Amino acid sequence: MTTDFHRIRRLPPYIFEEVNRFKAKARANGADIIDLGMGNPDLAAPPHVVAKLCETAGKPRTDRYSASKGIAGLRRAQAGYYARRFGVKLNPDTQVVATLGSKEGFANMAQAITAPGDVVLVPNPSYPIHAFGFLMAGGVIRSVPAEPSPAIFPALERAVLHSIPKPLALVTCYPSNPTAQVASLDFYRDLVAFAKKHDIFLLSDLAYAEVYFDDNDPPPSMLQVPGAMDVAVEFTSMSKTFSMAGWRIGFAVGNERLLAALGRVKSYLDYGAFTPVQVAATAALNGPDDCIREMRSIYKRRRDVLVESFGKAGWEIPSPSASMFAWVPIPEKFRPLGSLEFSKLLVEKADVAVAPGIGFGEHGDDYVRIALVENEQRIRQAARSIRKFFDSADRTLHNVVPLARAG
Repeated sequence: MTTDFHRIRRLPPYIFEEVNRFKAKARANGADIIDLGMGNPDLAAPPHVVAKLCETAGKPRTDRYSASKGIAGLRRAQAGYYARRFGVKLNPDTQVVATLGSKEGFANMAQAITAPGDVVLVPNPSYPIHAFGFLMAGGVIRSVPAEPSPAIFPALERAVLHSIPKPLALVTCYPSNPTAQVASLDFYRDLVAFAKKHDIFLLSDLAYAEVYFDDNDPPPSMLQVPGAMDVAVEFTSMSKTFSMAGWRIGFAVGNERLLAALGRVKSYLDYGAFTPVQVAATAALNGPDDCIREMRSIYKRRRDVLVESFGKAGWEIPSPSASMFAWVPIPEKFRPLGSLEFSKLLVEKADVAVAPGIGFGEHGDDYVRIALVENEQRIRQAARSIRKFFDSADRTLHNVVPLARAG
């Protein structure tokens, strides 16, 4: 009996899982791997949020099923956040849906709006769920450039012109995972005009809205553009802002028709997050923001140490202005290996794990993504290990190239 079910056949092997297996094997052999691969925050959730969780757990009725689209207080808190941060007014009853993280929200939005064969425009490189959520829903992906600049609009126009049927939606993600690029409000204005001209939806992943390093230039929301609500839904997350990744709380906000479809699908699939988690998330959104500023300063210091220490090791790191990632070209002499084999090589030879760019699309294969999820001391340690590897690579490169062929 075949084990290749229809939807599974549409999914390639999960690249990051291959690196994880390689990493686990090295650890089992006693290696101390410095893991800069997965964007999994190592910072603690804010104490007042944890306290609210503990206070709420075990109270009468909190163990029951919760609300699929989020408890009313949480949706009001998210609307309050959008009003304060972006000046965007949302109706918490019709324009806010709480999700089990932005990833789940994106995947279920795809299930809600996609008919078999629908075309969706997705940046390449991009976070995997942006494409594979639609592939699992029976859609067809057309890759478009990831750069948030006027230069992408001719490519978008060509994609619309040459797609049959006409594209259903365009996905965006700024600050970008993986490239760390940030979009301007002017870019979003042009994007909304493009979407209205061609009658397509915009799905904006804004998970890294609060991870930015220039206090005078916070990343905007697409919904700040007048009229964006007619065509756009935006996804945000508590994961990075409050270091609550494992709590699985995020939001979809914006267009009422799209959110009604998402809410209806979710009503069949889940009963929402555990109520005390939702109450604690409400406390996070309504509470002081000093914990957010501290998170930003920690990631900024780590970014600076990464750029400085890796640069001294002979690997130039483009300095990101936002997100918890650096998107880094593979050193030229290793580029023919491709990002997966180079990533395995770093685990094997330097005890350092990074995310191979190929995992974000074929246009990412000359890059790796480095996450700021280890402390400054460990980042410097990684740089020292990489420098030793680079210094010896010229003598041992003949041992490396066959590895690429074997892979």
